[in-house]
Amino acid sequence: MSSFFSSTDSELTTDRLILRTWSADEVTAVVNGARSAYWADDFPAEGDRVIAGFISEHPDDTLGEFGHHLIIERDSGLVVGSIGLFWPPSDGILEIGYGVVDSRHGRGYATEATRAMVERALTAPGVHTVSAGVEPTNPASVRVLEKCGFQRRSVDEETIRFHITTPLAQ
Repeated sequence: MSSFFSSTDSELTTDRLILRTWSADEVTAVVNGARSAYWADDFPAEGDRVIAGFISEHPDDTLGEFGHHLIIERDSGLVVGSIGLFWPPSDGILEIGYGVVDSRHGRGYATEATRAMVERALTAPGVHTVSAGVEPTNPASVRVLEKCGFQRRSVDEETIRFHITTPLAQ
């Protein structure tokens, strides 16, 4: 993978996006159902509310360089989704999850954000694989993972499992 983003500990910048760690105020706002002028009209989506609740219960494992981030559209400055790595790794494997609000579907934002987070994840100490699970009824998410180089590992009625591994661990 070649690097196509710039990075600080809490932020990744791609061509069109900024991926920034959630603030405590943002987590609280989403959990409490508040709104922000800096959010797209349809943010937070249901998945973002679930993640905010998870972050509020597990802040030490969910925030920071390898944790959960908001997806911010650079042109508008609006939060349009979230993406995150479920920390800590288990046997060198991190799980990734992501979502982009309906109003921004079809723009490639999920793919762009996923590539950046995977590249960062595979630099984490002791991490050699990033995995993801997708419902078979979500072909758009399947395409995102395939575009990012993930390989199918297993399929059952409820989940298609994907992973991407560093070249040294294959």
